[in-house]
Amino acid sequence: MSINIIIAGPRGKMGSEAVQMVNNEQSFDLVACLDRKNNGKIMKDLDGLPDLDVPIYEDPEQCFQEVDADVFIDLTVAEAGFEHTKLALLYNIRPVVGTSGFTSDQINALADTAITNNIGCIIAPNFAVGAVLMMQFAKTAAKYLPDVEIIEKHHDQKLDAPSGSAVKTADLIRETRESKRQGHPDEKETLKGARGAETDGIRIHSVRLPGLVAHQEVLFGGPGQTLTVKHDSYNRGSFMDGIKLSVIKVMQLKRLVYGLENILE
Repeated sequence: MSINIIIAGPRGKMGSEAVQMVNNEQSFDLVACLDRKNNGKIMKDLDGLPDLDVPIYEDPEQCFQEVDADVFIDLTVAEAGFEHTKLALLYNIRPVVGTSGFTSDQINALADTAITNNIGCIIAPNFAVGAVLMMQFAKTAAKYLPDVEIIEKHHDQKLDAPSGSAVKTADLIRETRESKRQGHPDEKETLKGARGAETDGIRIHSVRLPGLVAHQEVLFGGPGQTLTVKHDSYNRGSFMDGIKLSVIKVMQLKRLVYGLENILE
């Protein structure tokens, strides 16, 4: 049986890649798209997208009311993504969300809605399997090497900093690392921001440059040694296996799951 899917943001770099993935997967059926313009058009009217008779909606509520869908994939921005996800849950459509920048309060609110409606939802800061493994390796290393800094590098059109992946990595590290202040106790920034952002003593540095896609390294230091755990996504195809797996897994869930690592076997 096919899984009927709605995608938000089909003209974006991630969204257009997801459209191609869904269109190429035999067990998936793309039934509609949400776009902030082009209401009433069909996909084959838009440049750079597959020649498909898939309707385009601007109003998410109208879309969710009129289209029979099982899963909603959102790859937009946090503000729109939160409202889309909340609405999808209310219409019993299972969200798979790759939008980063949600607050803890927003995630908790969506988790409550998922439980209330007895429906699955997956939110993943990063859908690249290699990136998820990088985070897990960092979590393990932090137990033994608690001095750690995170450097994340993305394209210059990314809106949020630090990235959701960096925040998730820091959250995982805190599960095994004893809280501590790093560096010299009297260190002073002679240029504000030179030491990066700070959470529980962990420093996070964000780089934004054209030519980058999504890259992160976690640097650990100890007496006489360093350890670097690194992951690079060179194109957005690297995220599609994780999205495909999430679409399949979310059909079996009745709650919200945050992080791709929680559905990997």
